[in-house]
Amino acid sequence: MERKGIYLAAVMLFCLGIVVQAQPPVDELHGNVALTYQSKYVWRGFDIYRDKSAIQPEVDMDLYGSGLGINVKAHRANSSGFEAAEPGKCGERWDYNLYYQNVYEYDTLTTNYRLGWVYYNYPDNASEDYDLQELHAVLSWPKLLGVEGLVPSYVLVKLWPSSSGSLVGSRATGNGSASGWAHIFMLDYPLSVPGLMPEDPQQILNLHSELVFNDGVHPGCGDVDHDWSNFVFGVSTDFDLDDNWILTPAAYHQMTMDTSVNPDKDETWITLALRYTF
Repeated sequence: MERKGIYLAAVMLFCLGIVVQAQPPVDELHGNVALTYQSKYVWRGFDIYRDKSAIQPEVDMDLYGSGLGINVKAHRANSSGFEAAEPGKCGERWDYNLYYQNVYEYDTLTTNYRLGWVYYNYPDNASEDYDLQELHAVLSWPKLLGVEGLVPSYVLVKLWPSSSGSLVGSRATGNGSASGWAHIFMLDYPLSVPGLMPEDPQQILNLHSELVFNDGVHPGCGDVDHDWSNFVFGVSTDFDLDDNWILTPAAYHQMTMDTSVNPDKDETWITLALRYTF
C-alpha cells in the first residue's frame, strides 16, 4: 500500500475514533454474513466479468452501536479466465471497507450519512499493480420530498491507485486511468403489495434507481469518457426465514449511455442473497 494511502487511512481512522468516543457505549456486537449469487456482476456501469455470473461472500460488522463498521466482501467469477486483472480488465477482487454512519436530525433536511474508506485488492496479481483505494460519502434525505419512504440519495466517490507507480497509476498507457471521481444519484421507495403467504399480509418491494456520472475513471485503467454513463432500475424484496436468516431476490436493468464504460447498450441481471444477522 502506498505511503499516502496509509496516511489517508490513518487520518480517517483517527477522526472516526474521536467520533466513536463521543457515542454512548453498547455492549452487543451486531452484524451479518451473506452469500450472494449474481447472474452478472455489474459495478457502477461496468460489466466486470463480461456477462458471466459471480458469487459474493460478505461479512459486515457494526462495532457496538458506535456507528463505526467494517465490511469485507469478495467478488469471484463462476467462470475461469477472470482470476487476475489486466489492462482494461478487472479480475477477482476483495473489498475491505471501514465506514462510519449516523443521522443528522434537522426537520426536512434530516440526513442519513455514511463516510467510508475502501481498499480494493486483487489477490491473484503478483504485486499491488492493480490495487485501488477509495473514499466515499453517502448522503440520504428521508424527509426531503415529503412522501413517506421516498428517499433521494447522493454518493460522492474518489478512487485512486494504491501505488502511484503501478499499471493503473503512472505506468498506465494511453488515456486510461484508475484515478478519478464518480457521482451517483439514487432514489428508493418501498412499495407495499399483498403478501404471498397467509401469515404475511403484505410484502415490501424495494424499488431502487440510480444515475451515474463517471468523471473519467475506470477500475481496470481503460479509456472512458467524462460523461453520464448509465441508469439502473431494480427491485428487491426480503423473505424472513427462521432463526435470523433472510432471503433476498432482486432483478436489475441498466441502460448504458456511454459505451466507453459498457459497450453493451442494455444489461439485465438477477441476484439472490442469503443473509444471516446477529
